[in-house]
Amino acid sequence: MDASRIVSRMYQGDAFSQWLGIEVVHVEPGKAVLSMTVREEMINGFGIAHGGICYSLADSALAFASNGHGRQALSIDTSIQHLAPVNPGDTLRAEAVEEHQSNRLGHYRVRITLNQTDTLVALFKGIVYRTDKPWEDE
Repeated sequence: MDASRIVSRMYQGDAFSQWLGIEVVHVEPGKAVLSMTVREEMINGFGIAHGGICYSLADSALAFASNGHGRQALSIDTSIQHLAPVNPGDTLRAEAVEEHQSNRLGHYRVRITLNQTDTLVALFKGIVYRTDKPWEDE
């Protein structure tokens, strides 16, 4: 099964990514580019996007990039650094890129930028465990 079909199948069952309004821009094995717009209900008490919004977008990018190889992969370690505030109405772009892959582990870096200014707002890194279970056509 190719990466775009895997991600399509994952997205269909991913109510949270759908609620976020995530759009899959591009996917290939080891890489995913996603986009979403920050809505008012995603804002914290400081009037900026809750940190979980960037984290959730990056986590979805990690999942889609790491599963695109055809084997089911699950995150085992993640971290994020928030570099700039995100405001309501901002459109975020997350680009997940595989940095290293072994038989059991995959290491990924996700850059989150504002589409309108290309400002880097967050850096996320994640490690996934690559299972032996393949993504198969239904």
